[in-house]
Amino acid sequence: MEKKYFVHESSYVDEPCEIGKGTKIWHFSHIMQNSIIGENCNLGQNVVVSPGVKLGNGVKIQNNVSVYTGVICQENVFLGPSCVFTNVINPRAFVERKDEYRETLLKKGASIGANATIICGVTIGEYALVGAGSVVTKDVPPYAIVTGAPARLKGYICYCGEKMNFADEHAQCEYCGRKYIKDEEQIVAEVTKI
Repeated sequence: MEKKYFVHESSYVDEPCEIGKGTKIWHFSHIMQNSIIGENCNLGQNVVVSPGVKLGNGVKIQNNVSVYTGVICQENVFLGPSCVFTNVINPRAFVERKDEYRETLLKKGASIGANATIICGVTIGEYALVGAGSVVTKDVPPYAIVTGAPARLKGYICYCGEKMNFADEHAQCEYCGRKYIKDEEQIVAEVTKI
């Protein structure tokens, strides 16, 4: 049966795993067994997808990223170059903790900047943006911009990727016209697009 996805000849795909139509896996990557990769994903050079990882449709992973067991990326997640995931809070080389892996969830449209570190057990909200080099130690609200070590809330970002300014609990993106409502520090609704 003809594959409906591309794997560069220098990469390895262990069986069994699922890879969706239109996905591209580039140089020196390793897809491990029981991982699920959606349609139209793009995995750059030197990417490792560990056993049991789930990637939704349209996920883009840049070079030098290891996506460890316990990580789930919903559709259209972006993982910047050399970003880092963990899956155990207290690792030791001489103590096996595979039964202690913590789930890390990246919701649809979330973007992780280059060299950011995501500590296991957190949820990154829909369309949130983690700045380059940041260290995420707790959940990130939807549409939030977080930066620093540890990462802290710095503002909000629209679905389209433009920064938003809230004068009160309402905001409208100056670029695409989408409107939002905020309750305390969380976007609770995308109202509409004009």
